Amino acid sequence: MPLHFRLLSAARAAVASPAGRWLRRRHGWLLVGLWALMQLLQLVQNHGPRHMHDSARYLYYARQIADGWQFAGGHNLRYVGYPLFMALWLKLGTGWWGIVLAQVALSGLAARAFYATMRRLTPSPVDWLPAALATAALVGWPDVQRFNWFLLTESLFISALVFVFWALVRVRRPASGRWLLLVATLVLFGAVRPNGFIATAAAALAGLAYLWQRPGQRAFRWSLAGLALLAPLGWWVLNKLLFTFTLIETYLQGNVIGGYNGWLLEPTEPLWFPPADLKPVLRLVYFMAANPFYFGKLAVLKGLTLFFYIKSYYSWSHILLIVLFIYPSYWLAWRGLRGASWLPARTFLAAVIGLQTVMVMMTIDDWDVRFIVPLLPCIFALAGLAVARSAELQQPLSAAGAGD
Repeated sequence: MPLHFRLLSAARAAVASPAGRWLRRRHGWLLVGLWALMQLLQLVQNHGPRHMHDSARYLYYARQIADGWQFAGGHNLRYVGYPLFMALWLKLGTGWWGIVLAQVALSGLAARAFYATMRRLTPSPVDWLPAALATAALVGWPDVQRFNWFLLTESLFISALVFVFWALVRVRRPASGRWLLLVATLVLFGAVRPNGFIATAAAALAGLAYLWQRPGQRAFRWSLAGLALLAPLGWWVLNKLLFTFTLIETYLQGNVIGGYNGWLLEPTEPLWFPPADLKPVLRLVYFMAANPFYFGKLAVLKGLTLFFYIKSYYSWSHILLIVLFIYPSYWLAWRGLRGASWLPARTFLAAVIGLQTVMVMMTIDDWDVRFIVPLLPCIFALAGLAVARSAELQQPLSAAGAGD
């Protein structure tokens, strides 16, 4: 019998014990306790709300909205959702504490929605264990929970992504109200950060996966034709999103990690640069086509750095936790992606991971974990689906492996 099936069999035997039956009844409260403990630890560590370099412009924008309903143009307009969120609490007079406590509360609601969604995707006889393990990973991983106390977009971005996932799985049983809820969560997610469009694109791919499974695939073909007609709109939106980003200048510097000059990729031959009057997307395509090897190496390094997670300036304890927990989660997520759970859900999770990875490869990785952490709910969800799939297969395979 394979090792992971032996481990799962031992785990299921432990769950069937008296202590395991108690755990089954009380695991919900234990998850709540773990979430509360993590918030308390982060509060003690951060000493209250944390202000970082990007916080100043978000707060300034939020104050403009709160005082005079004035919206910024240019690059800051792409982050309008978060300053609106901040402006609400500034208007109510709660200040920074109101913002972070609201983020904490939303993270708790998101964790509850995440657990409920995993239960829907992993029904009996698998029951509660995969959902509990995936949710424990989400609420127990410090890098996810610490952003609740930062005046940055990450906490709201992560919570909004979980709510999109929750709303998407709910439309598995179609109803008009559930479709409206999905659209609302997609709008919320898209307004928080410029790359918020990845959830809409991932939901569209999930919809195509659903239609592809239907007999005849007629609706699938019509949907592909409809998306082709929307291509000019996508072109316009992408140019608008890239207009304020200096991607070509970033490539010239050779940065792999934003804000960190300890690792630069030096070109080995002269680089060709696009004309300045081209549209942003065309400038990007021009640079890629004119410098394929340099751009390819730079993009691959950024993608590897994103998933490697570890930076040279992390503490040894942080590195050890990543190696022992995040890397096995990657392996389980890969197994979950290839499983038998509802295809649109797996498509959505994989598409979010893939699109965010492409965005990082085309732009730059962050000096901290701000670009990988929003992907962790998707990775933990897929890992939970892998546990569920292994549990479904374990009984017939255990019988076959009894004589091994």
